[in-house]
Amino acid sequence: MAVKVLILEDNPVARSFLCRVVRESFSDQISITECGDLESARHQIRLTGGASGLHGVDPFKLILVDLELPDGNGMELLEELAQYPATKVVTTLYSDDDHLFPALQRGADGYLLKEDRFEVLVEELQKIVRGQPPLSPAIARRLLGHFRQGRVDGGPGRDSGFTVPGELAGGTAPVAIEKVPDHERLTPRESEVLTYLSKGFTIKEIASLMGIKWFTVNDHIKSIYKKLNVSSRAEAAVLATKQGLV
Repeated sequence: MAVKVLILEDNPVARSFLCRVVRESFSDQISITECGDLESARHQIRLTGGASGLHGVDPFKLILVDLELPDGNGMELLEELAQYPATKVVTTLYSDDDHLFPALQRGADGYLLKEDRFEVLVEELQKIVRGQPPLSPAIARRLLGHFRQGRVDGGPGRDSGFTVPGELAGGTAPVAIEKVPDHERLTPRESEVLTYLSKGFTIKEIASLMGIKWFTVNDHIKSIYKKLNVSSRAEAAVLATKQGLV
């Protein structure tokens, strides 16, 4: 079954360019749906179970979202899709904090600049397979600078409301080790994925070992993070080891 991708971009040339980037980024069979405005994107999402991605309906697994659209702002869609089971990546020309942090707050899993070279965008999208957030180099530097400045000042930095994962901050975030009463809720598949994560396997390697699609592994990892209340594989591995989950 083809992996379903939704590209929301009002500029036809940019949309065609992003289609090429997506096809080059992944080895899986890809089915791309192109939308030029919010309403058409919402319609396509309703056809795949609505904003919650109803069970039994084949949802999009990757959604690329432009911010400035003829009938609104991509931020609106990010908010609406907070519970939608897809990797959501902003693709925009804006690299400033006023766009970056609100997008991350609203659920974006990545943030790419369309002005980057084709090869750079392909490489950044491929990070999804390796379990890393897709971020344009300029955006990654901005995030690191933002939070490092906060540490230098002795405070939390500007009040963005966004907590940077340990993997972005250049190290393992402190993990409060507490008893996790709900760890039994991990499904057998999630426990297997967590075991592989703890041993350092990439998402692509886990998918190969388990005989499933890497997007499915990505879904399991999101569920694991939510259940264990962590935000990176490093935190998940530490907590899993401390609690004897693996």
